Amino acid sequence: MDKVKVLDHPLIQHKLAFIRDERTGVKEFRELVEEVSLLMAYEVTRDLSLEATEVKTPIGTALGQVISGKKLGVIAILRAGLGMVNGILKLIPHAKVGHIGLFRDPQTLSPVQYYFKVPADIHERDLILVDPMLATGGSTSLALTMLKERRAKSIKVMCLIAAPEGIARVREKHPEVEIYTAAVDERLNDHGYIVPGLGDAGDRLFGTR
Repeated sequence: MDKVKVLDHPLIQHKLAFIRDERTGVKEFRELVEEVSLLMAYEVTRDLSLEATEVKTPIGTALGQVISGKKLGVIAILRAGLGMVNGILKLIPHAKVGHIGLFRDPQTLSPVQYYFKVPADIHERDLILVDPMLATGGSTSLALTMLKERRAKSIKVMCLIAAPEGIARVREKHPEVEIYTAAVDERLNDHGYIVPGLGDAGDRLFGTR
């Protein structure tokens, strides 16, 4: 589990409690997901390398540090992953954004691809793959495979809630990939939903059923 990072910052955990609450409406749910995504992005980007720079202040000259030319990318698994993108972009506004459309077959629980559009230079970028829920791990694992087939070399997974089964699947297929989550829940139910989870993240983000 050395590649699994559970982010227990009090603000993240506080906001996650309201995200889980079934009484939280669509507007508040969207805002909370965006806020938690921004907070989590601080930790996901903690290991970005820096280089020294010199800047002129109104008073004199100061030595500072800036990110050393790293190219970043955010890849959202549709559709729920869209809810996490804007929070990350508030922190790293120059990141490019890609989209992978996957839905889970209700009978087999296996992911089915319907859309794929990512930056052409993903092999030059540090990528953050986002989806609020890491449940069975099928969609996340397939998305990682698809990105690697396009020569992506540096990918981290970021989710709000993970199930042990999903973590195990990603670790089996992609053992080098780090997983950042705000919580690891108990298990999956017979329908592949995380227990206790937060329900269907896409439906709660977009007001659908």
